Amino acid sequence: MSSMIELNDLSFRYNEDSPWVLKRVNLSLHQGEWVTIVGRNGSGKSTFAKLLNGILQPAEGHLIVNGYDTKDEQSLNDIRQIVGIVFQNPDNQFVATTVEDDIAFGLENIGLSPVVMKERIQKYAALTGISDLLSAEPHRLSGGQKQRVAIAGVAAMEPVVMVFDEATSMLDPVGRREVLKTIHTIKKQGSTVVTITHYMEEALKSDRVILIENGQVVADEQPHTFFNDADRIEAAGLAIPPLIGLQHGLRNRGIPLNRLFLEEEELMDQLWKLSSQV
Repeated sequence: MSSMIELNDLSFRYNEDSPWVLKRVNLSLHQGEWVTIVGRNGSGKSTFAKLLNGILQPAEGHLIVNGYDTKDEQSLNDIRQIVGIVFQNPDNQFVATTVEDDIAFGLENIGLSPVVMKERIQKYAALTGISDLLSAEPHRLSGGQKQRVAIAGVAAMEPVVMVFDEATSMLDPVGRREVLKTIHTIKKQGSTVVTITHYMEEALKSDRVILIENGQVVADEQPHTFFNDADRIEAAGLAIPPLIGLQHGLRNRGIPLNRLFLEEEELMDQLWKLSSQV
């Protein structure tokens, strides 16, 4: 996979007298992959998100987005068309009185014609499952609906990279499932997806899990490998997903699982096969 975003010896702090939030981070994020960033509160996750599209600039080192350096102010408009961000609170992203007008607002800002705007609105409303909400007032929607509207507004501008900064943290379980299904759909369309979350169940769906501790990357692994180390996850102050905790418990009881399973159906199939061998 080709590299879409490069972090080269990147360090960041909010002013010269404050401590480093991120320290000498080196990472490559590749086209078409889903990367999940995890870590305890205050580890630097949300700062990482804001650096990705130039809301913040590195104090040291560089962040390169498809060849553009975020320190170059003349490149920021190009970078922000490449990298779109969906934030924690969707209410902060609404600017219009209807869902359709809200999606249209971003498209107007990038200079699309009315015909293309209409096509984009219909396409991404369908993609995010909000076609029946286009005439609704955003503030009257449920939490999950609001976040899907916010996602549609960003996705309609067709960024190559979509960043979700704690985008499910204010939602109930039903809303989280709705949003995760939408993120998965967007990823299947070929976008690079970066999710920043404290819900470890969400990391099970991604291609890579990156753990940030005290401003540094301490793990960058596929989910199968990352969730194998339960002690490291707990030491980082993170919760082990129930599905993974169950499998560690089964192994401790001597049940010979040959690997970690990230889907319930896969685990059930494996347990059925083992029981039939007894």
